[in-house]
Amino acid sequence: GGGAQFLPKEYNKENMPEESVKNFGDVKGCDEAKDELQEIVEYLKNPSKFTRLGGKLPKGILLTGSPGTGKTLLAKAVAGEAGGPFFYRSGSEFEEMFVGVGARRVRSLFAAAKKKSPCIIFIDEIDAVGGNRKSWGEHHNKKTLNQLLVEMDGFEQNQGVIVIGATNIADSLDPALLRPGRFDRHVAVPLPDIEGRKQILQLHASKVPLDPKADLTTLAKGTPGMSGADLSNLVNQA
Repeated sequence: GGGAQFLPKEYNKENMPEESVKNFGDVKGCDEAKDELQEIVEYLKNPSKFTRLGGKLPKGILLTGSPGTGKTLLAKAVAGEAGGPFFYRSGSEFEEMFVGVGARRVRSLFAAAKKKSPCIIFIDEIDAVGGNRKSWGEHHNKKTLNQLLVEMDGFEQNQGVIVIGATNIADSLDPALLRPGRFDRHVAVPLPDIEGRKQILQLHASKVPLDPKADLTTLAKGTPGMSGADLSNLVNQA
């Protein structure tokens, strides 16, 4: 008895979508991923173009890639291009010491999104809740993942809610989450090539005083393997 006062307060953040001010012009160095996501933007703007032939939009898109490659920025750019509401959550926000709270947060998030459709739900670091259930034992997070699986199956594909997940470790995700009908499309966000690195350096260097002798092309050639976040840090340190 007396345990009720220790329950956490109602989680109200789900009811507050963000307006994304980013667009594809802000995303440099991953043109292939942008091309793949352009179709999603088109769907959110003009769904009848797809549905008149009986087509269905993907329910979920999984962005995979190394840390710092711009997965979160890409998701914000999709929402910004489409002009729709954007629900941003981190996978760790669903973790809670009280069993069942994470599942309740998932339910209320999807309920709020359906009222605002067409919209995007973005779950960053989705491996925090979507890890393989076989490796967890009797982990309380199973309930949260099960609720996420149910919610993604529960809404109709043409309701205008698209779930975008991002992870650095796609291998750890539960197979039930990756199947078509949940995360239908997987988009790899690779480390930028030389042209991509040059564009990223130009973007960040445009915000600082730059010596006329500074050669960003040479710098791009000398920074293979660096992500967008690394290059941003490079300009900042300089």
